Amino acid sequence: MGVDYYNILKVERTATDEDLKKSYRKLAMKWHPDKNPNNKKEAEAQFRQISEAYDVLSDLNKKAIYNQDGEEGLKGVPPSGSGSDFSSSNHNDFGFNPRNAEDVFAEFIGSSPFGFGSSWIGRSTRFPSESGIFGGFGGSYSDGMGASPSPTPKKRAHVETKLACSLEELYTGSTRKMKISRNVVDANGHLQTESEILTIDVKPGWEKGTKITFPDKGNESVNQLPADLVFVIDERPHEIFKRDGNDLIMNHRITLGEALGGTTVNLSTIDGRNLSIPLNDVVSPGFEYVIAKEGMPVVNEPGKRGNLRVKFDVKFPSRLKPDQKVTVKHILGG
Repeated sequence: MGVDYYNILKVERTATDEDLKKSYRKLAMKWHPDKNPNNKKEAEAQFRQISEAYDVLSDLNKKAIYNQDGEEGLKGVPPSGSGSDFSSSNHNDFGFNPRNAEDVFAEFIGSSPFGFGSSWIGRSTRFPSESGIFGGFGGSYSDGMGASPSPTPKKRAHVETKLACSLEELYTGSTRKMKISRNVVDANGHLQTESEILTIDVKPGWEKGTKITFPDKGNESVNQLPADLVFVIDERPHEIFKRDGNDLIMNHRITLGEALGGTTVNLSTIDGRNLSIPLNDVVSPGFEYVIAKEGMPVVNEPGKRGNLRVKFDVKFPSRLKPDQKVTVKHILGG
């Protein structure tokens, strides 16, 4: 895995966005170089690591790549909000420039609580540093006419909305149309409301928690880039089937006589097909019968499916007549 960003931020891998924000705020305020004038070198290193970890884990795309492939997978991924082609000898392969540390902090806090323009070498590119945006650190930048560049608009935090789907929809796939209304800035800088229909193609096999991102479809505001709109798949409970990864589980009740003497069970699959299951062996309570390839489709593996697992509940008689008891004891050797 290489660098453990979760450990750096002191959060669990299941941490929510709120957990990440809370931990980042606490650690960033503690290790900001301007708060540690007597221990600046260590503070700068800690502050960079904390900001880098938050930059990755708070970004859905980077977080997904990191969770799957680790730090190695982030190589080539541009830094958040970067639009300029700057270089530095102190940045990681995936593009996290040390100067981004203060950018992350400034975006999170809103403005530096330690005064305008931090003094440490990793200060925000929002505030002119001692060498400007093209030359590492130090110096002030101008365009040759004495004017400093305009700050790059920052992007709003993404907005998540649940998209409830039935188990049947996640089995077969479906197309959903979602109408959204959002604020946009017109050519005169005024806010207006516009509506739009978004199409979401729900793929067979998608699971609860799957995210579909529509870039820049959130509200706009003056001097701020619109947020991404993210739909998160939520799975409605099914009255018969329960999902376990790619498998489907269902319960079926049979009588004691059927459990001991054998029977044929007729079942209906989630897509309405009929299945006949011969039970020739003795079925004990909790017995599970597995039917291969009758579960959920496996995403990105066409033709592959999970299994259908049928759990049997044996219904015992509430009472037996005396002669029935004798017969049962005789047959069972009791």
